[in-house]
Amino acid sequence: MSLASRGADTGDASTDLARHTRIPVHLITGFLGTGKSSFIQALVAAKPADEHWAILVNEFGQVGIDQALFAGREDVSVKGLPGGCLCCQLAFVLQAGLVSLIHQTRPDRLIIEPSGLGHPAGLIDVLRSEGLASALELEEVITLLDPRALDDTRTREHGTFQDQLTLAGGVVLSKRDLATDEQLAAAHEFLEGMWPRKRWVGELGRADGESQPAQARMDGQEVALIDWLLPAGRESHRQGDLHASDAHHVSEDRENQPEISMPAAHRAARDRARLAQETSTSEKTSASGVMPLPGAPVIEQAEGLEHASLGWRIVAGEVFDLDQLTRWLDGLPRDWRVKGIFHTTEGWRSYNRAKGRAELAPSSWREDSRLELIAPLEEQGQEGMATALPLADSRQLNAALLACRSEGTARPFNFFGE
Repeated sequence: MSLASRGADTGDASTDLARHTRIPVHLITGFLGTGKSSFIQALVAAKPADEHWAILVNEFGQVGIDQALFAGREDVSVKGLPGGCLCCQLAFVLQAGLVSLIHQTRPDRLIIEPSGLGHPAGLIDVLRSEGLASALELEEVITLLDPRALDDTRTREHGTFQDQLTLAGGVVLSKRDLATDEQLAAAHEFLEGMWPRKRWVGELGRADGESQPAQARMDGQEVALIDWLLPAGRESHRQGDLHASDAHHVSEDRENQPEISMPAAHRAARDRARLAQETSTSEKTSASGVMPLPGAPVIEQAEGLEHASLGWRIVAGEVFDLDQLTRWLDGLPRDWRVKGIFHTTEGWRSYNRAKGRAELAPSSWREDSRLELIAPLEEQGQEGMATALPLADSRQLNAALLACRSEGTARPFNFFGE
């Protein structure tokens, strides 16, 4: 069935949604840089040919990098919600966005990727709300954990990081090939000590070099990646054939997830978003809908949840020198999250850096070049209040980015309309 026929208008969206067969929903969470988008891309590559999937991508940054990574497939519909956290800052647009996405695409399966700073509790509440519960069947939450993150005290002690793991039914130890045997063993031991116990723990990584496809493992054996979305597949691997009573317990466990409330920072962000919506007297134009022009990129800054972001969208005609660009990006502070898609002298490339390690890959995206920098706010004092903005030297960063353009193709353009 074509996307057009799937999206045919059959009447009121809410009425049509209520008539729709319940759609399996997979919530893929994980802290910044754990590889959620790469995991979902691998799932898409392994998906059944007869299924049409919808993917809702939420990014803390403003310009929407991850949604562009899924471009170019007829059997996958992608909707991006950049510029905040689904559970709080964007909670008031989430339900309408889901209704619209389901109504337009009629998916067989829905995958939701919240921001790495997103807290899953508020999102789970929305998915189980009266308006959506009759149409959606929330499968167990899958959380990605980079084993190396446990070496970072700031990450390990972060409340959202801990709650993402606590609420997970299954955990994927991502980037297995980058972790040492000791780090991998420590991650398994850490998860064994959690309560409630995880129903399953898998490992994901490349066996030999970045060009190799990701391999999934469970209990030391290679498994089909797609089985991680299907409770029957996981239980068959661990226990043999799945009996009807076992399937009942899998469903029951999904309904009995631990009760965890949203942290104070997320509640405050949600309240600010609600207040802004209630007091707004004019229609605000989203910069994500503004097209970059020659000499006039779209540049946005934001901060919240102890992090700051700076993002660019640059007209496709600007070409970057790949070597110069990657040298500059590699040299940015190690604790910054860096994501981008660029038109370069070597073609279109995506750049993804987390915890100081970068990956470069070809990209099918052609609409514009994009860059997103996300940095933790500096903390000072016993109360841990954010007091300084690491991206305060934005104009210097902008000048450095412009200097990476290829000779003969660059046009001068200003920063923030100067």
